[in-house]
Amino acid sequence: MAVTIECVLDCQNHLGEGPVWDVEEGRLYWLDCTGPRFGLDAVWRLDPKTGKVESWALPKDIGAMALRESGGMVAAMADGFYFIDIKGDKLELDLIQEVDADIERTRLNDGKVDRRGRFFAGGMDDLEELKNCGLYRLDPDLSVTKVEDGLMCTNGPCWSPDDKTFYIADTFIEEFWAYDYDIDTGNLSNKRVHASTKEDEGVADGSTVDAEGYMWNAQLISGDLVRYAPDGSIDMRIGMPVKNITSVMFGGDNLDEIYVTSMARVKHPAVHDMFAVQAKPQFQAGNLFKVTGLGIKGLPEPRFGG
Repeated sequence: MAVTIECVLDCQNHLGEGPVWDVEEGRLYWLDCTGPRFGLDAVWRLDPKTGKVESWALPKDIGAMALRESGGMVAAMADGFYFIDIKGDKLELDLIQEVDADIERTRLNDGKVDRRGRFFAGGMDDLEELKNCGLYRLDPDLSVTKVEDGLMCTNGPCWSPDDKTFYIADTFIEEFWAYDYDIDTGNLSNKRVHASTKEDEGVADGSTVDAEGYMWNAQLISGDLVRYAPDGSIDMRIGMPVKNITSVMFGGDNLDEIYVTSMARVKHPAVHDMFAVQAKPQFQAGNLFKVTGLGIKGLPEPRFGG
């Protein structure tokens, strides 16, 4: 079967991010992280079988979300960890713990859940300049632990299928790092450079790992969907229809479809000049895309245990 790339929803997200496939109900969740700044809905849900689309507003930025074993969601919001419950056409927020709320211009950004139900989320400097953010672990008992610091823009946390390696990128440092991961404790050790985007047109944004242990990353700026081998070498590049793709997630009944989010934002708060100057968004920027026909499967996304 030929590889096909299609736009599945014209949602025009300001900063589309964080797709999560619900394997139990066969629906895709994703975010418009900075949509709340402009009165746009922040949490989105698509049922591919029926075509039904739902979206909800939030009062502040959201960086990442995951589904909970007990129902509802856990989220990394601008100022900390929250539970989110859907109440009809509204979302109900319940603060778990603030994180770095006293550090100016930082917010929690990307995050994911490990296969023991722990939620990891890291911060970013809104101007993409200072290494002033941490990576945090929210355990099922709701305790919060800082597991790394000195980050500028956390993206792409994910794990190898055997749970022995944790991957993360710092977008504007232009590196992926790998750590030894202790699945029993949730601790990280032996940090090393896994891959780099310093010679690429794009920079790393959201990631996921497939069933073969290869990491997929959405490259911001270049519009490339990149598959990295376990040794950090590039196995495959797929050019997407828009330049600013932001994250990637396997979905579908067989977890063999790849959903890709993107952003329509053209005015960037960053102090660097890596983004192209645009008077208006690229055609289809901010929309949701799907790649099919690769014959590669993903892994079920775990739920938060708390």
